[in-house]
Amino acid sequence: MAPSRIVCVRHGESTFNAAHRLTGRDPGHVDARLTERGLAQVQAARAALHDIPFDLVVTSPLTRAIQTTKGIFGDHPSRPRILVEVLHRECQESSCDVGRAASILAAEFPDVAVDHLPEIWWHAEGEPDASGVHIEPRHLFDDRVRGFRDWLLARPERSIAVVGHGTFFFHLTGTWLDNCQTVAFDPAALPAEA
Repeated sequence: MAPSRIVCVRHGESTFNAAHRLTGRDPGHVDARLTERGLAQVQAARAALHDIPFDLVVTSPLTRAIQTTKGIFGDHPSRPRILVEVLHRECQESSCDVGRAASILAAEFPDVAVDHLPEIWWHAEGEPDASGVHIEPRHLFDDRVRGFRDWLLARPERSIAVVGHGTFFFHLTGTWLDNCQTVAFDPAALPAEA
């Protein structure tokens, strides 16, 4: 039986988001962290999601998503299980979408299980672009979106929060989310046109 409630939550504002908004250029912030504004957005989302009885929180392994997950769900009253999953990491097009090794994440976030991740879990194949970023081919990204939809459909939990990223959520749900904005998602619905 598919989950009855899935809520997608975009991460709070990152240093990349703030710099890109000002300049329109990639500032070179690998695995960008949350800004002070982003942390405040997380606190507002925490209050908004406080009373929803989630069974599971699925978070991207990118640092801004883990920070958002810990800030919103770290002491949530329903005490949901937190699972780090690579399928819904962001479409790798910019420096902020390049991850950090699983061992580095484990050292920084010892209370978040990442031992099931490969050491390099982001797209690192082929030749990087001029800025050193390996751009993820669109067909691989589309396969991940479909794979994550199927993965959600197969979950046994009834109520799931998914903490992730703007471009990924747009291709999954058809909705562009602002930082810490949420959208309900039915994985059994027809896929949004990309």
